[in-house]
Amino acid sequence: MGNFKEDIALTEAFVFDVDGVMTDGSIMPLPGGDFLRRYNAKDGYALAYAVRQGYRVCVITGGHGATLERRLQMLGVKDFYMDCMDKIAVMRSYFEREGIDPAHVIYMGDDIPDLECMRMVGIPVCPADAASEVIEAARYVSEFKGGRGAVRDIIEQVLRARGDWARSSIGVTPASMDPQR
Repeated sequence: MGNFKEDIALTEAFVFDVDGVMTDGSIMPLPGGDFLRRYNAKDGYALAYAVRQGYRVCVITGGHGATLERRLQMLGVKDFYMDCMDKIAVMRSYFEREGIDPAHVIYMGDDIPDLECMRMVGIPVCPADAASEVIEAARYVSEFKGGRGAVRDIIEQVLRARGDWARSSIGVTPASMDPQR
């Protein structure tokens, strides 16, 4: 573990939690069992941009619902695991399948269930409003809160460190609107 800026330039994959990271943590239960969540458009743009630039993005969450699944599909995220109660097992399987070194993975979480995952990777990060235990475990704490730009913050930093940020905006639209699909 070296300098943070040097380490993020070696990032092989991003792994994100959802509630409290990609959202502010608020959910509104719907009668059919799904939930409404509020997402940040700039976080979504950065996620879609990273995917289009060829970065590996994985989402592992205890959350579930058709609207969440649709959101991830629209952003082009292919590796996502919902209603997950054993994030470590999923991460191990994902890293093995993809040939990813956990030392070069960024994991962004915000609460106690994320601590074990954060300890498994080389670059644990969190939003500004994460639980105090998570902030203590993080190598980097975004100045932004969950659902308010924290995801964009870390993605932009990595892509800037690698010279990939704002390289091209062509094709960065929701996957559902991609004419090549």
